[in-house]
Amino acid sequence: MDLSSAKPGRPPTDPTIVALVLRLARGNSSWGYERIRGELTSLGYRVSSATIRRILKRAGLEPAPRRGNDQWRDFIRAHAASTLACDFFSVDTVTLRRLYVFFVVEVGTRFVHVLGVTARPDGAWVAQQARNLLVDLGDRAGEFWFLVRDRDAKFTRAFDEVMAGNGTRVIKIPPRSPRANAFTERWVWTARCECTDRMLIFGEWHLRMMLTEYAVHYNQHRPHRSLDLRPPADGADLIRIPVGWIERRQVLGGLINEYKRAG
Repeated sequence: MDLSSAKPGRPPTDPTIVALVLRLARGNSSWGYERIRGELTSLGYRVSSATIRRILKRAGLEPAPRRGNDQWRDFIRAHAASTLACDFFSVDTVTLRRLYVFFVVEVGTRFVHVLGVTARPDGAWVAQQARNLLVDLGDRAGEFWFLVRDRDAKFTRAFDEVMAGNGTRVIKIPPRSPRANAFTERWVWTARCECTDRMLIFGEWHLRMMLTEYAVHYNQHRPHRSLDLRPPADGADLIRIPVGWIERRQVLGGLINEYKRAG
């Protein structure tokens, strides 16, 4: 063997270990180098803390005290299945009348409830939509322990009391922090791009009918990235078998196409 051709320095770390270190660090934001090293040891890998530090540094991951400071994200991740998020967005009609849409997202499944459309969303109206939501959820209403909302004045004490009566704690996001309610912001962006920005809205009844149809498409057919390209209404264990020819169904008068197996 020609020793002169050997590369000096430390041999590269096994890619399997690198991938595992990154997986542990990203999945457990409060774990420091020693905590990760201990977990690796229990899995049969002997890795030094210095090596773990180098792996995280190369991947751009901060040490645990700075990597684990996103408490809000950790909370949402831990309680997604029992959390609702609500918000409004506005739509202008062809007569320049502004309408407001009130909706709720089930964070765990991304299932959307379009609760109402109105030109005057006062506190009494919003509280009534909360009651309607609990009726729509039926026996599932008790599964939701938290509801995230902003600090809009339309959310009055009556609204919070309706949710509290269901055992649902209302959590207000900080002022001017829309990213703290990212699930609703994302749905507004999607609904605008795929629906309301592509149609002329003639009035309150028209917008309500259109969004009702769009919500059915969104919940029952539209693939969602965070759900492994399943629609929100699909069960995680649902397996679709490719049988039969493919049919096209037009939604919203042909604005959106859906495809499914016939039969």
